[in-house]
Amino acid sequence: MRGILASSIGVTCAAALALPLAPPATAAAARPAPTAEAATRAAVTDRPDVPGSTQSLPLRLLGHDRASGAAVHGLAPRAVRHFSLLGVIWDDPAAELHGRVQVRTRAAADGGWSDWQDVETHYTEHGADPGTPEAASGRVRGATAPLWVGESDGVEVRVRPEHGEPGAGSEAAGSGADGSGADGSGADGSGADSAAGASPGLPSGLRLELIDPGDAAAPLPAEAADARTSPMSAEATAASAANSSLVAPGATEIPALNAEQTRQELLTLRGTELTEEQRAKPYIGPRPAIVTRRGWGANESLREKQFVYTGKVKAAFVHHTASGSNYTCAQAPSLVRGFYRYHVRSLGWRDIGYNFLVDKCGRIYEGRAGGVAKAVKGAHTMGFNSNTTGIAVIGSYGSKKPSSSAQKAVARLTAWKLGLHGMNPRAKTYLKSGGGNLYRKGKKVRLNVISGHRDGFNTSCPGGKLYKKLGTVRSTAARYQGR
Repeated sequence: MRGILASSIGVTCAAALALPLAPPATAAAARPAPTAEAATRAAVTDRPDVPGSTQSLPLRLLGHDRASGAAVHGLAPRAVRHFSLLGVIWDDPAAELHGRVQVRTRAAADGGWSDWQDVETHYTEHGADPGTPEAASGRVRGATAPLWVGESDGVEVRVRPEHGEPGAGSEAAGSGADGSGADGSGADGSGADSAAGASPGLPSGLRLELIDPGDAAAPLPAEAADARTSPMSAEATAASAANSSLVAPGATEIPALNAEQTRQELLTLRGTELTEEQRAKPYIGPRPAIVTRRGWGANESLREKQFVYTGKVKAAFVHHTASGSNYTCAQAPSLVRGFYRYHVRSLGWRDIGYNFLVDKCGRIYEGRAGGVAKAVKGAHTMGFNSNTTGIAVIGSYGSKKPSSSAQKAVARLTAWKLGLHGMNPRAKTYLKSGGGNLYRKGKKVRLNVISGHRDGFNTSCPGGKLYKKLGTVRSTAARYQGR
């Protein structure tokens, strides 16, 4: 079994961790050690009757890199309550984690441990614009991207400063017993009792967030998805009512329309705002099917109650979630619920940041609440959340190509969404920066109507492979609009 390995803080911790690293047959049946179980239970932040949960575990000093002397923070292997998504957060949202975050997880099904996986450390550029009420709420925290790992019941994590950071020394991976290069000073590998963040080069208050997205019924087929008969909370009723001009209350999916139906809907929704020429020949793509928040199982009690809108949608920013692409399309609603919980409970945002999400099979999901046909203000492109919409393709696309289904879905969605506001997907437009690391606050910037996140902020998002496909997305979306 891969789990029976020396940990990142040396061979001495193996004996102390015998229970979490037990063989699969034993680990699957045994309860976690009482101390780990009690600690984890205390870290769960939600009532047991609320679907889903978040375990928040402080990272500790594990030891120091044997070659460079760099402090290594993290958690030794341990049993935890079931989770499927994880991320690392810290106190100051303005602080950056200049280092490497790696995790291993234990599969709940067979007790096997995964290989080490890297977690994307740059994520706060997806947040609200500086100085806005959402950004200045006092609840916002810095964070890595979330990583989808599937249903797991054990975890190990290590965080080290990158080469050149204060206290980091030289890069020296691979000098430890398991290749981590860490040398722990305690029998349990903790090295110290203090929480992470005391070391130079790493932000303070490092915590590992383990997300259980909870269960939810799968979206109903379109022909049976007019409404659910189960009672809805006041928050769920409000979120559903925001789409009442498109579909019946309680619907789990907004059905697709053909071209003529979409043109008629446009006249109903925005007829008074259209010019005579636009009414005579509107350029808009057929409305695609969209899974509603009720369809993917949003717990509406998590988010803030009020919806926030912007003036109009002049551009769409395309993202990737950087959460890994190792998921099935049947799991996609669980990923969306996990992102939602991570954004709200762990990062302190008012709701999920993206306006829409798209899975690898081309299914489109409603993101931030307020109505898919309305100009809902998201938290997806720091500095350019006003007058835009944010679309995230679920997965990581730095080295992996996005599926043709996902590309087509982004084109269909932008053809419709931008068409509601008379925008040409192949054109450029001017946006005013709200402040970021590329453009100062107040600067008017000329951008593509369909842009990648990196066009508005210095980031690798949406990944090089997806970014290269945006030219095709623009031309396809324009064609759907009839241009």
